[in-house]
Amino acid sequence: MKIPKRLQPLLEDGLIDGVVRQLMSGKEAMVFVVRCGEETRCAKVYKEANKRAFRQAVDYTENRKTKNTRQARAMAKGTRFGRQSQEAAWQNAEVDALYRLAAAGVRVPKPYNFHEGVLLMELVTDAEGNAAPRLNDVEFAPDVAIKYHNALIVEVVRMLCVGVIHGDLSEFNILISGDGPVIIDLPQAVDAAGNNHAQAMLERDVANLRNYLGRFAPTLLATQYGREIWAHFEAGTLTPDVVLTGRFERKQKAVDMDSVLREIEDTRLEEAARLLRMQG
Repeated sequence: MKIPKRLQPLLEDGLIDGVVRQLMSGKEAMVFVVRCGEETRCAKVYKEANKRAFRQAVDYTENRKTKNTRQARAMAKGTRFGRQSQEAAWQNAEVDALYRLAAAGVRVPKPYNFHEGVLLMELVTDAEGNAAPRLNDVEFAPDVAIKYHNALIVEVVRMLCVGVIHGDLSEFNILISGDGPVIIDLPQAVDAAGNNHAQAMLERDVANLRNYLGRFAPTLLATQYGREIWAHFEAGTLTPDVVLTGRFERKQKAVDMDSVLREIEDTRLEEAARLLRMQG
């Protein structure tokens, strides 16, 4: 096929040898199947911000690091340079997350290169060597749905163990390869320790898995893995091999009324003392 303009630099620099076909066009990028020597890989071409459906919501970008204060100021003001910097940061978030997660053994596509706004990575395939289908394109028997749900919960835990939350996990960004599910699409990945919305996003990711696969295995609908995983994370007891039950019971601590009343009285006395000083 004709080489798309955005892939031309990769061809000129010898990173790819040809383009086989377009694989998909999503809300944030187009993906092409490409040849790299004897291997077949995929190239993710990010759409320009004004052509994307997915918005860079402040919930996702909260506390993301920028290279310098000039970039931070420009991004805050919304200047042209600021928009370019924000776009680069959005793309780099996925690249950084992929390398970080792949190194931790999380089932994500193996990244190879990031060049001129194009991410070159592994092509995830099914048992026959064809491009793997998405989770939402496959029907499951109840036992297989439970098997895949359990496998995905393991991957969510592995991600959180290295401080990453997908942030937009659903049946639309999970591929079913020949040996199980693979998680894709991470430009909105969240730093678990640095984002105030991290818990809500983790619980939503897990709920999406539960609700979708629960259509095929209704027993999953009663599980509460999200809250259980986050409780382990907060307590510092989360490890890749943590044993989970899918049950969660929030512990209610008895209120120490004496301490509360002492705090109120101390505050009242401090305010009375302040008013006396002002009168004096």
